[in-house]
Amino acid sequence: MTDDVAVRITGLKKSFGSLEVLKGIDATVGRGEVVCVIGPSGSGKSTLLRCVNLLEEPTGGKIVVDGTELTDPDVDIDAARVRIGMVFQGFNLFSHLNVLNNLTVAQRKVLKRSPREAQEVALRNLERVGLSEKVNAMPAELSGGQQQRVAIARALAMDPAVMLFDEPTSALDPELVGDVLGVMRELADEGMTMLVVTHEMQFAREVADRVLFMDGGYVVEEGPAAQVIGEPAHERTKSFLARVLDPTHQRPAS
Repeated sequence: MTDDVAVRITGLKKSFGSLEVLKGIDATVGRGEVVCVIGPSGSGKSTLLRCVNLLEEPTGGKIVVDGTELTDPDVDIDAARVRIGMVFQGFNLFSHLNVLNNLTVAQRKVLKRSPREAQEVALRNLERVGLSEKVNAMPAELSGGQQQRVAIARALAMDPAVMLFDEPTSALDPELVGDVLGVMRELADEGMTMLVVTHEMQFAREVADRVLFMDGGYVVEEGPAAQVIGEPAHERTKSFLARVLDPTHQRPAS
């Protein structure tokens, strides 16, 4: 693997029983690059992301992250995962721990940091996401957007080489989305390597270095964000974007 490639995915396949969700994905994420994955529901986007840190075990293919082949049968997956930060649709905070302890527990247990060092790292990352004043709050006392920013800070506290985001704003009320996307924009500006599954097209257009459009378990189109979102080449990409970018298109009422 070349030094400038943080994630290399080759021939990735994933089936759930007889259902083939990923049908041979090839993709790379360069160091310091932001790659956004877009596409309709059921296209395999989240499964792709979950395969990258082996939350789902691939049926076939090869995944290399930060120089380690995760699909090697002999890999120490726990050690490899330390270098991969993951932010989910749900916030996945420990509800019985306050914000500070949510950020320090894995540092102490996995990275073997001292309580003092873990706390210093936690406070530094809470400041990065604009939540220094919430250090002693319990998750239930926070808004959804604040919980998601705490989740981002928790992932950052582990000093990951790559950050994975699985539709991090999809569970948020619309007025809370901007704060989370703002934090992600700042991470991108700082040079964080990011692979982001998102339905926020404006974010993808403005922040992504490259965009992958997935449909039916394949990468249908990829390229610079302005090209894929602004001037897509494939009809399937065009029809998807026409629907999601149409200001008259509304989500169905829940």
